[in-house]
Amino acid sequence: MKKILLLIFISLLHCAIKAQEVLEPSSKNHPEWSKPFPPFRIVGNLYYVGTADLACYLIVTPKGNILINTGLASSDKMIRESIKTLGFKLSDTKILLTTQAHFDHLGAMAAIKKSTGAKFMVDYADAQVAADGGRSDYDLDGKVSVFKPVKIDRILHNKDIISLGGMELIMLHHPGHTKGSCSFLFTVNDQNRKYRVLIANLPTIVTDRKFTDIPAYPHIAEDYAYTLRSMKNLKFDLWVASHGIQFDLLKKHKPGDSYNPAAFMDVKNFYDYLDELQVEYDKKIGK
Repeated sequence: MKKILLLIFISLLHCAIKAQEVLEPSSKNHPEWSKPFPPFRIVGNLYYVGTADLACYLIVTPKGNILINTGLASSDKMIRESIKTLGFKLSDTKILLTTQAHFDHLGAMAAIKKSTGAKFMVDYADAQVAADGGRSDYDLDGKVSVFKPVKIDRILHNKDIISLGGMELIMLHHPGHTKGSCSFLFTVNDQNRKYRVLIANLPTIVTDRKFTDIPAYPHIAEDYAYTLRSMKNLKFDLWVASHGIQFDLLKKHKPGDSYNPAAFMDVKNFYDYLDELQVEYDKKIGK
């Protein structure tokens, strides 16, 4: 009997250890994901603190700051240094957000949350994935976590408002890429004018499988269609995205460039990108 109990205990212990295992997928084919990029002011109180492609954004307010996305696990140190370079303190971070629950955007989230005590808020449909480190992601095998699980402090739904220090961010539910992919719409201003800003999570198709072959996400085709329709109706002055390549970061801002919000005001490029994604979606569903 003691031997059986011991075997059960060892088995449970093994399962517990396995459940805590985190194995971040290789990003060797994407060196730009970890390539440092000098932080800079995009517009008003919105700053870029990400890598050459994995976009991370800092919104500074008198009551503390908001950090959106954290890149890979290795981005932790870089984000800290970028925020310090801009003259701000990581410890002033009060709210943590993400545009999607993938390892290349949540990799350092748990570490930054632990060091700052900031509240992590996430779209309801990505909550489980964020909490289990990606194990329940519809496009993964679920054997290990691909990023460290993050404790959730607030569940967000479409058009919920995140408020801090006079800033009000509207979360927009834009599913498809992940079940809870989302964008953020808000207003900032500088000495010249006000700007309506969109941080967009574009509905790129991440899975190679047919939509009909994904039982873990039975409404994926409908979600992509909804997001494409929703995004085509958005109105804003300036936009950025989850990946630098999506909004031509490296072309629009060179290290050392002066403050220039106009560089990110190519609204037509956003709608052209959506047209391209619509074509990809139509091919995927066999239209």
